[in-house]
Amino acid sequence: MRGGARSYAAFRKERTAETDRWLRDLLRTAGGNEHVSLVAVGSLGRGEPAPASDLDLVLLHDGRADVARIADRVWYPIWDSAAKLDHSVRTVEEAVSVARDDLKAVLGLIQARHVAGDPELTKKAREAVLAGWRADFRRRLGELREAADQRAQTSGELAFLLEPHLKDGRGGLRDVQAMQAVAAAWVASAPGPRVREAYEFILDVRHALHLVTARGADRLVLQEQDAVAGMLGLLDAEALMRRLAEAGRTVSHAFDGTWRTVDKLLSGPAPRGRRPLADGVVEQGGEVVLARGVNVRKDPVLVLRAAAAAAESGLPLAPATVSVLAAQSPPMPVPWPEEARDALVSVLGAGRAAVPVWEELDQAGILVKLLPDWERVRHRPQRNPIHRFTVDRHLIEAAANAAGHTREVSRPDLLLIAALLHDVGKGWPGDHSTTGAVVVRDIATRIGLPPQDVETLASVVRHHLLLPETATRRDLDDPVTIEKVAATVGSREVLDLLAALAVADGNATGPAAWNSWKAGLVADLVRRVRSVLAGAPPPRPPVLSERQAALARHGGGAVRVNGGAVTVVAPDRAGLLWSAAGVLAAHRLIVRSASAAFAGSTAVIEFSVIPEYGSPPDPATLESDLRLVLAGRLDIEQRLARRARSARPSRVPVAPPRVTLVDDASATATVVEVRAHDRPGLLWRIGRAFGDCGLDVRAARVETLGAEAVDVFYVVDRAGRPLGDDAQRSLVRDQVLAALR
Repeated sequence: MRGGARSYAAFRKERTAETDRWLRDLLRTAGGNEHVSLVAVGSLGRGEPAPASDLDLVLLHDGRADVARIADRVWYPIWDSAAKLDHSVRTVEEAVSVARDDLKAVLGLIQARHVAGDPELTKKAREAVLAGWRADFRRRLGELREAADQRAQTSGELAFLLEPHLKDGRGGLRDVQAMQAVAAAWVASAPGPRVREAYEFILDVRHALHLVTARGADRLVLQEQDAVAGMLGLLDAEALMRRLAEAGRTVSHAFDGTWRTVDKLLSGPAPRGRRPLADGVVEQGGEVVLARGVNVRKDPVLVLRAAAAAAESGLPLAPATVSVLAAQSPPMPVPWPEEARDALVSVLGAGRAAVPVWEELDQAGILVKLLPDWERVRHRPQRNPIHRFTVDRHLIEAAANAAGHTREVSRPDLLLIAALLHDVGKGWPGDHSTTGAVVVRDIATRIGLPPQDVETLASVVRHHLLLPETATRRDLDDPVTIEKVAATVGSREVLDLLAALAVADGNATGPAAWNSWKAGLVADLVRRVRSVLAGAPPPRPPVLSERQAALARHGGGAVRVNGGAVTVVAPDRAGLLWSAAGVLAAHRLIVRSASAAFAGSTAVIEFSVIPEYGSPPDPATLESDLRLVLAGRLDIEQRLARRARSARPSRVPVAPPRVTLVDDASATATVVEVRAHDRPGLLWRIGRAFGDCGLDVRAARVETLGAEAVDVFYVVDRAGRPLGDDAQRSLVRDQVLAALR
């Protein structure tokens, strides 16, 4: 795991020794070598202080010393040194009493370390605290678990967060310390070598973070990651986060195993006997184990058969069974036998139950033996705020989600395998969809799929983003959009696989990547493409709905606000769409889509909006401002500039914006795709740049992925035609880029 990363273990040892010497001198100078004991708890007690760690100290006494005077002579020099001090003064009986009801206190005293003074006082306190911890372990371990669950809920999972909390995140330092506390209760074994190695690495990351920030930080934020990687001798932030993800998952896996052991103890004796689950696989004591007499070395499929049995029964694989399978399973024949492929599909088809089983196989190193290409995505960070997981965890999460859609497709096996492998190209340079199609051909051939299925799988992986990207970035009323998607997918089978995969992938990514708005757009696109594949003619350009036509008959300005739908009707003129968009931005509304339809000289613009945060604005106020801007009596530029000045500037560097003119995406307009860091009024700025170029925006699709805006515009010139020569196209690109700076 360490892979040559710099270790600060020697520093921690040296700092502990230096601090101990200093504290011993302070206590000796204070005249406190008798009847008192200075005890280190927290990081100093464990012998692992980071550069900015607090000093956590307890001054124990037996009631016979002038403890107030001694305490003052110890604490004040520490405060004068500017060290942060967390301190208490207690008798042994008081310490034991506090530990009985205070989880933080008991965890500190369990690992307390004698520093100076009377060692018998320290020994007496530790032994009494440990005895109470062990005697009342059922209640205390319940508290410990509740605290761990609360930390995980508050701080998330270290392995998967873009900015993980090194102490409190699930899989972080406190989880290892909790496992040590469980071991101190004599309920489970202490963390093993792999967990201790992972723990040391997280300590080193925290140490480097303190050096970089010059303060006691525990959250590894984006802007510090490259510097921390450099302190540890790692190549870059991605290398750091990949190591950290591996360490966090190692800790989480062991943590879950510890609590399974606790649960087994607390639930009483397991039912006796064995229940057959599959050939060579049985249930015993609530776990999946190998049957007696099975020869692991002669059965390469046994590992997948056992995994499938565990996933389908919802039971964990016994740790000893996983160890035997990892050590003794022979290589899988290539191509895989049909039984192995069926077992893989069975694992994935179990849905959510597949995730912990897959994690077991990964932790044991079994997955990379079965699928060598898995190594390139294993623990790979996404480095994108819309993603909840590392690449490999995202893939198994997507496969688990896909299990709920297998009845919607003609080939459920290909759906599950495609979900598992759709992002496998992220382990290689270049566009991950293109490289993924190449890699997945090799994997599909390796696992024994016939050539036709190999090509179907490669096509699904190559185009797995086609539906969501088209639905959110193209005008679905444009016949060219539907015809191009139909030509790309080629068949109803591939379309259905892509539709199910889009849902599974989006939900595995996170709420910023999948929501009811996007789901509705994708479903609409699939319906239209399915119709074309069935032989129906492509859709015609849109006409006004009855509601729109009724509004248009008024001729002048009209505004309707109905929840997330905003309709603006006005005489058609240049800049109408983006002027209205500026008002929406000023009212803290995010535009998701916009389209314009026309009845003679009247334009009807439909916006789909959501509040930037909190409750939506008052509809009456919004309508009033829209009417003012239509009448030319509202300076929306000044309003947006005022809002921009009040916004908190970001300290995180962002990539420069990019403007792309997409050819052949429409027969009636030029499609301009803009990618930029999101900020208030972005749509208005872009629209104004188009207006400066003499262009009208006829439709817009706007999507925000985390802090990244992906906006697509259908623009025409004053005569209603697409852009013509290269000079005009270059001018548009330059003007939009200038507006984004």
